Amino acid sequence: MSTSPKRKEGPVEPFKRALSSATRAVAGDDTLQVVFGSDAPGLHEGVARVPEPPRAPSKQDIAAIRGHADALALRAACHDAKIHRKIVPPSGAAKAVFEAIERARVEAIGARAMCGMAENLAAKLESQYARSTYQDISERSEAPLDEALALMVRERLTGQAAPEKAQPIVDMWRSWIEERGSDAFARMDENVDDQEAFGRLIRDLLTSLELSDEFEQSEQEEGDDDSEAEEQESMADGGTDEDAAEQGEQLADEQGLGEGEGAEDMELSDLDSLDQMDGEAEGEGQPQESTPRRPNVSVLDDPLAFGYNVFTTNFDEVISADDLCEPEELERLRAFLDKHLQSLHGAVARLANRLQRRLLAQQNRGWDFDLDEGLLDASRLPRVITDPMHALSFKQERETDFRDTVVTLLLDNSGSMRGRPIMVAACCADILARTLERCGVKVEILGFTTRAWKGGQSRERWLAEHKPASPGRLNDLRHIIYKPADAPWRRARRSLGLMMREGLLKENIDGEALAWAHNRLLGRPEQRRILMMISDGAPVDDSTLSVNSGCYLERHLRQVIEEIETRSPVELIAIGIGHDVTRYYRRAVTITDAEELAGAMTDKLAELFDESHQAGPQARGRTAGPASRRLH
Repeated sequence: MSTSPKRKEGPVEPFKRALSSATRAVAGDDTLQVVFGSDAPGLHEGVARVPEPPRAPSKQDIAAIRGHADALALRAACHDAKIHRKIVPPSGAAKAVFEAIERARVEAIGARAMCGMAENLAAKLESQYARSTYQDISERSEAPLDEALALMVRERLTGQAAPEKAQPIVDMWRSWIEERGSDAFARMDENVDDQEAFGRLIRDLLTSLELSDEFEQSEQEEGDDDSEAEEQESMADGGTDEDAAEQGEQLADEQGLGEGEGAEDMELSDLDSLDQMDGEAEGEGQPQESTPRRPNVSVLDDPLAFGYNVFTTNFDEVISADDLCEPEELERLRAFLDKHLQSLHGAVARLANRLQRRLLAQQNRGWDFDLDEGLLDASRLPRVITDPMHALSFKQERETDFRDTVVTLLLDNSGSMRGRPIMVAACCADILARTLERCGVKVEILGFTTRAWKGGQSRERWLAEHKPASPGRLNDLRHIIYKPADAPWRRARRSLGLMMREGLLKENIDGEALAWAHNRLLGRPEQRRILMMISDGAPVDDSTLSVNSGCYLERHLRQVIEEIETRSPVELIAIGIGHDVTRYYRRAVTITDAEELAGAMTDKLAELFDESHQAGPQARGRTAGPASRRLH
């Protein structure tokens, strides 16, 4: 009996194993799960996300990745979430400063204890600021206060200066901070190991820096809530019947009720309005969400109502691939793609043929017999011969669940997809488009990126208008149509070569691209519409994130995904290349290598069509709810 050969281990796998073990050891948690990917590093619910090392990492790469892992392990070991929630300001600049200094405190504990860890953390910080442009800043408003304070706290606790590219941030704020917060800085050393005491010290620092208004106002509101709750509880426990009657009379007077009108005489609408007023009164002291949702408003139609602003759309473009490139260059790029397609064609074609067989198998079982009209059923002709008075029998092919279907492939065209990932994505889209077209399923292929690095014309206009605060999205979008749904593959094959063009791939703003592709699908006449997102990372645009919160684009992406998954007839699936998309999408799969993309795409599409076939034609036209679209 032959055994399958053992899969060859990648060159960085031993490093990953060693780093995972060291991270769990530093964290003091054997159950901590360490995952590697292109997603932003972070620690959440027992999972530490660490950057994926390159295939041939340099010493700087290894040190930076170890620094990220050490920072997460230290946070797991030295940070108490309950204490943090008790003392952190609720929101705004005060919260951002508090959390940045707390991260600096945690990392300083490890750097003071182990010199090797101090070097790793320094390398991590160097890599974080490697692409920054802070050396060009000229005003204090361009330097983030939270980062300046975190770097100064790190310098105070470890003696290590800020990285060279981050030094302008510190220089811009140092004199102002030291003038107001010198007392707090002087007491940091003695409290570094006590999170609660250090947290109180940070709050004193925030007060000195005149950032205390936000959390003081929140505490006042919480105190008012507590007083109201105690008063209500006191009335419920110790109040007399006369007090209750008096309160009832007063409420009736306020509502405009006559003397002879009792509770039994009140209309149902009056009771409903009273209940609504009570509910509003109970919520007066609660902290309001930063982006309140209105049930009748969609983030797809009015993103501003959900806290997502766009500075200007004047420079955005939706453009066909043919209009972005000369025909001669497109031919050359397509020939380049075809050359690489040869190496993938065998494996991808086998998967595509398997998908085609599954779809055609569903087609072949769709016949109705013994009908009065349709195609003549030759198998029933002997009955007519033996009995000439017997009526002819006809048959008709039953419409299958997937014939009236359109599939949109939305491809991330960001710079991180450069090289092998974008080439594999283009090849898979090419072969799947041909396969689904043979099965009668229309396919649309779209891409999304930006027109420029670092903001383009949108940022230039923002600078010309003297940098208004909170500009929102600050870059020029470029949405590309590689293949419209109604165009046959033979007409669009040349356009797919555009993905091989140098300089095309820039930033990625996923939320607006997803909304754009979704709206295009809603305008289609097909009864079933499927949207497949293929991406290798979270939304990133340096220009936008430099003047908004760090989660600005990610929050909008989550809002768009939730809207589509819960309120739209479009079926949404996602594939992440080295990026955990399962934390965004309900129906999703994450692959670690671009080579696995073809299998993931065909498997996900096959699952969707199998589900539709099993559900039957009755369910096809319904708008699926959240539960019906989860992975099985």
